[in-house]
Amino acid sequence: MRRRWLAPLTPLYAAGLAFRELRLRSGLEPVCRLRFPVVSIGNLSTGGSGKTPLTIALAQALAERGLRVDVLSRGYGRKSKLAARVNPEGSAEDFGDEPLLIARETGLPVYVAPQRYEAGLLAEVDSQPISEQNRTFVHLLDDGFQHRQLHRDVDILLLDSRDWQDTLLPAGNLREPLSAIRRASVIAIPANEPELANKLEAWGWQGPIWHLRRSMEIPAISGLVVAFCGIARPEQFFAGLEAAGLHLAVRIAFPDHHRYAARDLDRLVTAARTAGATTIITTEKDLIRMGKLASALPQSLPLKTARLRIEIVDQTVTIDWLINRIGS
Repeated sequence: MRRRWLAPLTPLYAAGLAFRELRLRSGLEPVCRLRFPVVSIGNLSTGGSGKTPLTIALAQALAERGLRVDVLSRGYGRKSKLAARVNPEGSAEDFGDEPLLIARETGLPVYVAPQRYEAGLLAEVDSQPISEQNRTFVHLLDDGFQHRQLHRDVDILLLDSRDWQDTLLPAGNLREPLSAIRRASVIAIPANEPELANKLEAWGWQGPIWHLRRSMEIPAISGLVVAFCGIARPEQFFAGLEAAGLHLAVRIAFPDHHRYAARDLDRLVTAARTAGATTIITTEKDLIRMGKLASALPQSLPLKTARLRIEIVDQTVTIDWLINRIGS
């Protein structure tokens, strides 16, 4: 979404980015290094690019190759500022929705802290009893492209055509200008946007380009549906449901990372009954943020979940490259 009326403020935002770049380059904002290699997964825009599903896919693929993998995350929205290991049975208030989702999907250790270096230190303390077993250790840094206080060995940048045509905050949605692409080790683009690879190469990019297939696992539902979510790009979610053949009677978009309350459930139930819908559907992240509230919906309006998945094209070659890069 563009906000052209905020364009006069964009130079101020750009000046702030330039000042931070100066602090990083001069050492005034120190960059900390962990013992084990760090692979960052991030993007340029304000969300909705598939960072979390890609983090899950990479964590699973690396673990299947025998690497000891953990994930470091900010834990957006959690109450505590202390570093912690995510309890998969915990709540979004304790750990954040994305770290909780990663922990539940992968079964791997996930650590959260506002400063990811502190999360990494805790992870490495936990790893000491098994660090002598000749296994390669790696930290995956979720949403880490802008978190430059932590040294990373590989920077994976997700990019799509919408980002390529966008502008800086606050008029646009880019957290950094396109020139920041040069910091990446590899760029990951949607498999259905091959023209973007040509544009990147014409622009001067000479590094690897990964192609990602994005899909939604949607349960079979007959009848009218109420769809809701609190994510950065809700239109993608709604479009995916319709493409799968669901009949959306109502679409409700809450703010990104919305914390649900009883009044939100009342709104959903009222909307469903007014429209004659028989089912409510949402995303995995939203279900996690709902917590125990999800069980308060009436049995006559079952709550279903759509699962977002990312598949890496030529995954074997891609993971080989990544493991070699970590080892080097």
